[in-house]
Amino acid sequence: MRKQFCLFLFVCFALLSKQLVAQELKAKVTVMAVRVATTVDRKIFTTLQTQLNNFMNNRKWTADVFRENEKIECSFIVNIESAVEPNVYKASLTVQAARPVFNASYQAALVNFIDPELLFKYVEFQPVEFNENRIQGVDAGVANLTAVLAYYAYTIIGLDYDSFSPKTGEPYFRKAQNIVNNAPEGQRIAGWRMFDGLRNRYWLNENLINTKFNIIHDVIYTYYRAGLDKLYENEIEARGNILQALIQLNAFNKENPNSMILQFFMQGKSNELIGIFKKGTPEEKLKAIEILSLLDIPNSNKYKEELK
Repeated sequence: MRKQFCLFLFVCFALLSKQLVAQELKAKVTVMAVRVATTVDRKIFTTLQTQLNNFMNNRKWTADVFRENEKIECSFIVNIESAVEPNVYKASLTVQAARPVFNASYQAALVNFIDPELLFKYVEFQPVEFNENRIQGVDAGVANLTAVLAYYAYTIIGLDYDSFSPKTGEPYFRKAQNIVNNAPEGQRIAGWRMFDGLRNRYWLNENLINTKFNIIHDVIYTYYRAGLDKLYENEIEARGNILQALIQLNAFNKENPNSMILQFFMQGKSNELIGIFKKGTPEEKLKAIEILSLLDIPNSNKYKEELK
């Protein structure tokens, strides 16, 4: 009897321990290599995919405890375009993350972004590791792959925190900044420096930690927590809050035109916003069309047509 009781306690403790160290991400990593020459053994990409899924889902990214239903759903598609030399690959990375809306089955997009600059070296079965205190490894090509994924993991977590409570994502944006500051360097490695272009990892992180851009964090909170999360409880108030977030975003855009964070925030939200304002008053629709045509120029005609 005593042995059975001890076994029962052990199982309970094991289950509790598992809950206490529950990871933050519910990530799906897909490695696509259809463009790579057929001389490369395809099995290597399956192995890499398995290792990357384990890396993203088994690592603890914060000190907080996440319940299973609190995990952040996200996906990463590593689209390998070519093998630039043996075991060295050039790829793009599609990053998507979603957040559940209160009292709804709907998942609202947090991130919907394509990073075109991913160069990495990989030999099958080599360890896929990341040490935030020693990012620049002996082989920068190997370190770059996990550094990029870790950067987006922290960015996603920071945005998720911001969407529930104002400015609580900063510790994770700072962790992403540490990766930027200590990013691997190499002849063809790009995306980490300010002169690598206007839409890269450097500028996204800079916009998220720049105190001049603090209003962005208020916009994120208002849009998700005071807006989407209240649609079920009070649709009129929620829609008004979302419109207010867009007004704040428009004011920000006038003062800081062509910022990366604006494009990043608006990416993939057109259908969501149309669905919200289709039920609005004529005045709300007109205001939404006016602002959204300025904030999301590629979809301006879509807003005018759907919200007329």
